[in-house]
Amino acid sequence: MITKEMSIEEALQAHPKAIEVFSKYNMGCFSCMGATAESIENGALMHGIDLDMLMADLNALFSEDKNQG
Repeated sequence: MITKEMSIEEALQAHPKAIEVFSKYNMGCFSCMGATAESIENGALMHGIDLDMLMADLNALFSEDKNQG
């Protein structure tokens, strides 16, 4: 599970497809220096992204894994 308090880097480490979700929202944060320290919540706020939708998409990755396994 990914939480809004996690850094973007932690989210990328938690699930390999998280990069696809960040890309979907035009968040190139994974290549940014702030990815190691900036929380997902702060990144979403800075980019004007709906945090609830972003979190739902990120955590849906884990549901997909369950359904495939």
